[in-house]
Amino acid sequence: MAKFTLKQIAAQSGLSLATIDRALHKRGKVHPQTEHRIQQAIADLDLLRKTGLAQGRTLYFDIIMHTPNRFSELVREAFSSQISSFGAFRLQLRFHCQETMTVEEVDALLKKCALNSHGIILKATHDERLLPTLEQLSKQRIPVVTVVTDMPTSSRLRYIGMDNASAGKAAAFLMSKWLRADMAYIAAITGSEAFIGEQERIDGFVTGMAQFAPQHQVAVVAGGFGIDQQMYSCVSDFLTQHPEINAVYTVGGGNAGILRAFDEHNIKIETFIGHDLDRENRALMQAGRIDALIDHNLQLDAQHAFRALLEYHGFLPQREHVAPYSRINIITRFNMYS
Repeated sequence: MAKFTLKQIAAQSGLSLATIDRALHKRGKVHPQTEHRIQQAIADLDLLRKTGLAQGRTLYFDIIMHTPNRFSELVREAFSSQISSFGAFRLQLRFHCQETMTVEEVDALLKKCALNSHGIILKATHDERLLPTLEQLSKQRIPVVTVVTDMPTSSRLRYIGMDNASAGKAAAFLMSKWLRADMAYIAAITGSEAFIGEQERIDGFVTGMAQFAPQHQVAVVAGGFGIDQQMYSCVSDFLTQHPEINAVYTVGGGNAGILRAFDEHNIKIETFIGHDLDRENRALMQAGRIDALIDHNLQLDAQHAFRALLEYHGFLPQREHVAPYSRINIITRFNMYS
């Protein structure tokens, strides 16, 4: 507990010096409510002290993202825009965003950032080879929060993002309402099964379709990491073997490449549902190629991530009630704002 003078505690709590002296030195009975006010005052003073120390130095937050460039653009814009929400602190963001990253490269980045980072915001595949490094970061008191996709068996501080299983189920609900065929053949496409968030979306979608419209068939397609050319190749190979596909739910991006594969196979898509209102998806939706996007507020995710890291270091008070997930939004061309 930080050491503060009786005068400081009295001023903070609004109680008299005599009451503070009696309570802290156990000189007679003190009402529990009064004791609580004193302890809260000390906690507040300690928080103010820590905040004052934080204001005097730069806090470095590293953002490591294994994600397509178009999503990295959204992340950079969203996270940079929220620095001003924490104007009392000098936050310096360092972005490490790449379309292709091996597990070894992610591990090396984590270790490099650990040298002078106050917190890491991470989107990566859930690979057991990263767990020892994340455990070491935790021991070094460098908090890690995962975003978009989780690493639940790691030592990360918390996950920030949407409930991916529910997002997949929401997509299934829309798909079941929009499909006009008596029996449709749906491709549920993921960039990689190694991203837990994407796999949860696929699982939620498959479960939802079985519940809402079991007459339709769902085939899962994996590969391409959301990169247009790689998604084109992956889906094109799949369509060669499955020309009956006539609907798409895609969870990991690369939609321009996916649509090109369908066009070259002369397959008409009855319903196309994807994720994230990024630059590419906005254009495809305006062109009528995408029917709906599952989206959420990245700006709020950035706020929650910064706050979680600052709370960890004691620079902000711990919140008692934290929403477990980001709210899911359904975007169509009619509510897509520029």
